[in-house]
Amino acid sequence: MLNQDKTIDQKIEQLNQEIDWFYGDEFSLDHATEKYRSSIKLAEEIKKDLNSLKNEVTVLSEDFSKNN
Repeated sequence: MLNQDKTIDQKIEQLNQEIDWFYGDEFSLDHATEKYRSSIKLAEEIKKDLNSLKNEVTVLSEDFSKNN
């Protein structure tokens, strides 16, 4: 499943799993840079999704205010 197809909750769970990897027994310096880049990219996607959601809520809130 592509990250674009995942919910924000699923992306956050994936990010938590990636972060846990750094503290786990499977950590290796050989893969750390790759995992770090992947985690940063995922965090940026989550931030973008949250900003989009915030904008949607703001628009809905403004629309609701106009109707009252």
